[in-house]
Amino acid sequence: MAKIKSLKSILTPFFSFWVTILFAQGDGSAGITEATSMVTSYFDPATKLIYAIGAIVGLIGGVKVYSKFSSGDPDTGKTAAAWFGACIFLIVAATILRSFFL
Repeated sequence: MAKIKSLKSILTPFFSFWVTILFAQGDGSAGITEATSMVTSYFDPATKLIYAIGAIVGLIGGVKVYSKFSSGDPDTGKTAAAWFGACIFLIVAATILRSFFL
């Protein structure tokens, strides 16, 4: 009798484990489809946010370049190129990411 109880106490967790794994198996396509739709739904607001950040960076850069130009700073061109490049990068990066993932 003791041998049956010990065998039962060993086999019960073993079969419970395998039954759980077998019921958990599935193709997973529904979960992948749901995750894909959730991720792609974030791209439009994220793109608009990046465009807004680009506009703010452009305004700040314009003010900085104007102040350097007004004070007669010799490296105004370099500063203008840096701020303009940052704005272009933000716009192009948002557009490329959107077209790459959607």
